[in-house]
Amino acid sequence: ILCVQWQVFGRYILNDTPTWAENLALLLVLFVTAFGLAVGVRDAGHIGLESMVALLPEAWQRRVELLIHALVAVFGAIMAHSGWTWAAAKWAEKKPMMPVPDGIDYVPVVIAGVLIVLFSIEHIVANLRGVEITPAWH
Repeated sequence: ILCVQWQVFGRYILNDTPTWAENLALLLVLFVTAFGLAVGVRDAGHIGLESMVALLPEAWQRRVELLIHALVAVFGAIMAHSGWTWAAAKWAEKKPMMPVPDGIDYVPVVIAGVLIVLFSIEHIVANLRGVEITPAWH
């Protein structure tokens, strides 16, 4: 919020738009979005097809839940690997408006991917132990 406010202040009050403010705001949005995605997995807020799982016999419900968490973990691993690949490929380039590597845009994808894998493993272990993980917002 401060970056965007500074950009507006610079544009309309100082008549000198800071070029770095918009790029920094976009980068920060990437980080917030990636962490929000990981928190959604932690709180089991992702699409889990719960209505279809509830229709299955009880013996199959746990198996399907384990499968869902395993598939989400695979997705997180792919995110982390792909983000790492792109970050490494773009790290030598610099952003035009900020003195940081262009590959920094992919760092949130790597972090979120790793967190998704860890949170999925947490769900799998809890499921195997018969413990339900309650979301932080409850």
